[in-house]
Order: sequence, then C-alpha cells, then structure tokens
Amino acid sequence: MMQNVHLAPEEDEDDLYSGYNDYNPIFDIEDLENDTGFQQAVRTSHGRRPPVTAKIPSTSASRPLGTAFGSKATLTSSMGRPTTGAIQDGVSRPMTAVLAAGYTKAAMRGSSFDPLGQARGPAPPLEMKNPDSSEEKIKQLEKKVNELVEESCIANSCGDLKLALEKAKEAGRKERALVRQRVQTSTPNNINIDLTYSVLLNLASQYAANEMYAEALNTYQVIVKNKMFSNGGILKVNMGNIYLKQQNYSKAIKFYRMALDQVPSVYKEMRINIMQNIGVAFIETGRYIDAIHSFEHIMSMSPNLKAGYNLILCYFATGDREQMKKAFQKLIAVPLEVDDDDKYISTNDDPHTNLLIEAIKNDSLRQMERERKSKAEEYIMTAAKLIAPVIETSFAAGYDWCVEVVKASHYVELANDLEINKATTYLRQKDFKQALETLKMLEKKDSRVKSAAATNLSFLYYLENDLAQASKYADLAVNSDRYNPAALTNKGNTVFANGDYEKAAEFYKEALRNDSSCTEALYNLGLTYKKLNRLDEALDCFLKLHAILRNSAEVLYQIANIYEMMEDPNQAIEWLMQMISIVPTDPKILAKLGKLYDNEGDKSQAFHYYYESYRYFPSNIEVIEWLGAYYIDTQSCEKAIEYFERAELILPTQVKWPLMVASCYRRSGNYQKALEKYKVIHRKFPENVECLQFLVRLCTDMGLKEVQEYVTKLKKVEKLKEIREQRIKSGRDGSARSRKEGNAGDNTGGTKGEKLSAKLKPLPGTNEPYESSSSKEIDAAYIDPLGPQAERPKTAARKRTEEDVFADEELGDLLPE
Repeated sequence: MMQNVHLAPEEDEDDLYSGYNDYNPIFDIEDLENDTGFQQAVRTSHGRRPPVTAKIPSTSASRPLGTAFGSKATLTSSMGRPTTGAIQDGVSRPMTAVLAAGYTKAAMRGSSFDPLGQARGPAPPLEMKNPDSSEEKIKQLEKKVNELVEESCIANSCGDLKLALEKAKEAGRKERALVRQRVQTSTPNNINIDLTYSVLLNLASQYAANEMYAEALNTYQVIVKNKMFSNGGILKVNMGNIYLKQQNYSKAIKFYRMALDQVPSVYKEMRINIMQNIGVAFIETGRYIDAIHSFEHIMSMSPNLKAGYNLILCYFATGDREQMKKAFQKLIAVPLEVDDDDKYISTNDDPHTNLLIEAIKNDSLRQMERERKSKAEEYIMTAAKLIAPVIETSFAAGYDWCVEVVKASHYVELANDLEINKATTYLRQKDFKQALETLKMLEKKDSRVKSAAATNLSFLYYLENDLAQASKYADLAVNSDRYNPAALTNKGNTVFANGDYEKAAEFYKEALRNDSSCTEALYNLGLTYKKLNRLDEALDCFLKLHAILRNSAEVLYQIANIYEMMEDPNQAIEWLMQMISIVPTDPKILAKLGKLYDNEGDKSQAFHYYYESYRYFPSNIEVIEWLGAYYIDTQSCEKAIEYFERAELILPTQVKWPLMVASCYRRSGNYQKALEKYKVIHRKFPENVECLQFLVRLCTDMGLKEVQEYVTKLKKVEKLKEIREQRIKSGRDGSARSRKEGNAGDNTGGTKGEKLSAKLKPLPGTNEPYESSSSKEIDAAYIDPLGPQAERPKTAARKRTEEDVFADEELGDLLPE
C-alpha cells in the first residue's frame, strides 16, 4: 500500500509553489515528432494499452507519456495529491480560487471548436413501438372507431341506410370496448368524450334514418342526460322531429320548446327554424292561434317564404279576411335575394366577359337561384288561388285584388299567370263564357302570355267540338311561341280530329323536339301511329312513355292493346296483369283478360277474371252471357239461372234472356217452373214462335189440356210469319219505301228471338219434324231432360198428328258455339 506514497525531499519543504509549472505532458507538442510512443499510437493500437502509473516528476525525456487515445497520466505532488489544474473525474480543477458561475473548460479540453455538435455523428435510430403495449392498442382502437363512423356517414349519403346502421352499431361496440380498456389501464381521465359523443350521435341519426324511432329516442336520451356533453341539449330538436314524424305533436312541441331554451340567442337562424317547427306542430293539432303567434314572430324577426305561406294558411283556417290580405302582402314583400336575369346578358363584345357569363349562366349557383325563384312563385300562386275566392264577395274580385298586389311587387310576371288561373277557375265552375272572355283579354299581352291564353282557348273550343275555332287559336298560339309544346300538341289534336294523321304526327314530333318530357305529345303520337297501322313505332312511343310514367294505366292498356293487334296474346296478358296491379277493380280490364284466356283455351283462368269483372260491374251483358254459358257447359244450370235472370232485368225487352232462364229450368228437370216461365214469356211476347213451340212440347209431355190452345196460337203466329216473309220478298222487288216497311215488319213479333245474336243457332222450321234431325246432331247438341223415348213416363194416349211434331232443340243450340 505504501508503494505509491512518495515523500517530498526535505529541501523542498519551504517551497509552497513547487510543481506549479508542471503540466500534463500530453499537451507537450514540441517533441511529438520524436515521441516514439505517440507515433506508435498513431500508427497502431498501442494507445489502447493500460495506462502507465505516474511517478515522481522528472525531465521530459524520462517522464512516462500517455498517448493521445489512451488514459492521461497525471502529475502528483511529493505528498501524493494531484497537481494543480489536473483533471479529476472529467472536471478540471480551477487554476485560481475564483471560478465563474456555470463556466468550465472541461468540455473544451481535448476537443476542437464544434458548436453544432457535428462531431457526435448521426442521431441514434428511433425506438421501435411496441404493438403489444396497452397505449398502442388504445390508439389503434380509437382510429378504428373513427373510421367506422366515417364509413357509416358515407353509406348514409349513398342511400344504403342498412349498411350505415350496421357500421354505426359496430362503432358503438368498439367505443365501449375502448372505454373499458382505458379503465383497466387506470387512465379513466383520458377517455375521449368527443369520440363518445360522435359515436352516439351517429348511431341515433342512423336509427332515425331507418325509422327505428324508439331506439333513436333512447340513444338521444343517453346523450341529453349525460352532463359531460356540453351541447347535448340542442339534440332535443332531433327528438322533437322524431315525435313530429310519429304524429305525437304535444311531445314534439315540448321538446322543441326545451331545445329553444337551450339554444343561445346568437344562433338566430336555428331559433327561427325551431319556432317554425313549433308553428307547424300547432297547425297539425288545430291550434291555429298559437301557430299564428309563432309565424308572426318569425315574419317580424326574419321573414321567409315558408313562414309567410303558413301564416296565410292559419288565417284562412280562422276565416280572417283582413289578416289574410296583410299576410299575403307580407309574403310578397319577402326578399328573394337572387340576382336579376340582366346580369347574365352580355352588353358588350368583350370575349372574356362573354366567356365568363356563359360559364356562370348555368352553374350550380344559378340553378339554386332558379329553384328559389320557382319555389317563391309557387308559394305566391298557391296562396293567391287559396285566398282569392274568400277575401272578397266574389272570386273574380278576389283575383283582381291579388293581381293588383302582385303587379305592385317585384313578381310582376305572375300577374298574367293569375289571370290565366282566373280563367281556369271559371272553367271549374263550368262558366265557359267568362273563361273565354278572360282569356281573350290576354291576347294583346306579350308573346308568352298570348301563347298561353291562345293554347287554353284552343283547348276549350276543342272540348266543345268546334274544330274550326280550336284550329284558329292553336295557330295563334304556335305563331306567338313556336317553342310552346302545349300549343303544338293542341294543333296536332285539331289535325288529328280532321283525319290528317301524318300531319298530326309531325306536330307531335315538333312538340317533342321542343320538350322531350311532353307526355301528352308522346301519347298522342303513339295513338297516331296506331291509326296509321304503324304498330312497331306506336309500341316504341308507349314503351318510352312507360319509362316516364311507370304507373299510368292508360299507357299499359295501349301497350297491351298493341300486342293484341300484333297477335301476341301472351305479351298482351302480361301487360294487362301489370295494369291490374295498378287498377285492380277495373271491370273492363278484367273482362279483357278473361277473353284473352278464353281464346287461349284456359277456361279456369277465363272464368276467374270474368267472375271478378262481374263482381265489380254486374251489368255487363257480355260477361253475364259468358258466365251463364260456362255454367251450362259444366252442367250447372241452376247457377246459370242467376246470371240470365240478371240479364233479363238489364234488358227486359229482349226475349233471349227469359228463354234461356226457362230452358235452364228444363235442363235441370224443373218442368213446372219451366212451364210457368214459358207462360210468362208468352204473355209478354205473344208472337214469339220459340216460346209457343216449347209450351206445346211441355204441355204435350205433361198431358195438360192447354196444349190445343197453344197449338192454335202457334199456327196463327206461323201464318202471320209467312205473310210477313211474303211481304218482305215482294218488297225487295218493289220500291225503296216498301222495302223499308218490309224490314220494319220483319223486326217485330215472333222473329225477335231469331235475330238476337249473330252467334245464335237458328231453330228448325215448323214443318221440320223432330225426327228429321240426324241422331248424330242430336247427340252432340241435345240432352233430352225426359230421358230416352222408351223410358219416358206414360202420358195421355193420344195419337200425335203431324201438327204436334215440333222441333225439340234445347238451349244448347241457342248459345254461342
């Protein structure tokens, strides 16, 4: 231990400053070139050898030196303490007793001037994030929740409400998992309140969009009741909207008022909208006075078109004429805040200015201005038509007052439209004279008004079938405004009525070129092509019209009719089925379907549609006849009687239907009722040969005494029939007058039953015996209700003479084949 202790020489005891001039040999640069140790350290790794222990200072030649890269050897005093100025623990000892505060030369010793620290080299690489850390998992979960909320909003804007709701629910689940994870990591104070608010608000909005109102209200309640959400009270407006949709107007008003209390006064537009909703809710509940207070406040604070129109409705409901006038004037005075049309008209030849005007003429802002102006005109016109009949003693005076008010405003062009509406009101009241006078007063106006008035005049004269006047005013309308599609359509109608279909088609085409959405012109063009037998072009017109008017029964019928004319019954049935889905109670369409199925041989479907047609309109003779024939074909004569009796009620002057009723009784074996029915028919139609024939046959088979009476009557009727036939024959060879008389005689008496239908089979003549018909024809057309001849019951034994033999054809021969 003592080997490192060095004693100072005695002669140096009194030298207090011994060693002061000693310095670290590392700073001795004079003999570096001759210093073998330094040179060896520079060229090799000699400098990294272990440090040399310091010894007693001696001359520079004998002092041990440390290399520049090795440890520095320090000089020690004779007592073994460090020399003054030597470095200890990286900090040098000050050379004097006074050291400046905060200043040291330790950092500068052994280094060059480097204020930017470039010698330290590049910065160390960033530490890798640990994906398994809880903080990193929380950040990733927050990012996922935000992405789900955005996807939900995008899906809602694209119209996919179901997907939007699913995304909103998933975002809610992940947000709850995020909160639980934060609580588990002991950082509940770091919960993202804004994220929770946005997730809940989006979920409630998606519930409301999907009409899941109960769930939406519950979600809104969670937000409103949470005091951590500072703006949650405003969402009571959304809750009021939901109650308004549910027609729960009292709760809607309650929540609107609560929201109004929580909305700051600086949000004036929001407060106005809430008050407008309150007024609408009052109107729905019939509390017009309260609604008037709300709308009057709005019109005094921030007037707008909706509030003004609703105010007029409230005064109209209360019947206050003077207030209606004041409210209409307020509505007219609402500023529209749109630019004049003159702004979009070029006043010079500057190409740059013209290009700019052309660019903004149809931009989105211009379109918005047009929509706002159109909406304002619609409100004003509707309000004027509403109050005009009640604000004065007559509707004409009311319209005149509205016209004067409109003329004094910046809606001057609406005055002429009100005049045309005045004429339309005359039309609704069927006062055509006043309507014509009102429209003729507008003939001297500008071209647009003149064209509209002339178009209406042409329409009126067309309805009155005055084609000359209709054509005149149609020409005037076309000349005033060649681009008026209604005028061109009316002109085409007058030409169509005169039978010039090619020219009518040209007018309809021109109307469509001016306005491709003119459905009247397109429909009439299809009818014109039908008249010209150009079925393919007609079908194209109606198919285009069907693409515009998807639920038009008229268009569907025309398409089906064209397919029927083209002999394509399957397509006709398909289009008629679409029509039935729109007008399921139309009896003619049902009967048409029954006829098409009957032609195709599908009796069951035909019966279904004929029966449905009969159910909705039980007075169609064709339907009644088909149903009766159907029941006879199916051997259900009792059911057929019901339909033929109804036909007899509808057409009591035709003998065909009571004869069918009587024959049905015979077919069903009820001979007594058949006999009574024939007697009734005979009393009503005494000259009917068929009735007398069946009476003779029934009385003979039943052995009644009246048979001879009916035989005598039958002979008289037959003789009368022969005389009439001779007159007809002679009349054909005579003058035209006698021909007419012969025809009149042929249409009376007992021949009515022979000319009821072109489809009826004629009965055999009176001189043709029953047996003269071939057995084959009898088997096909006749089933004798009395059974075969051998099985008939015995009757009075009287020999049948030639006069007693009559044609015994049954009802089956009277029906259409």
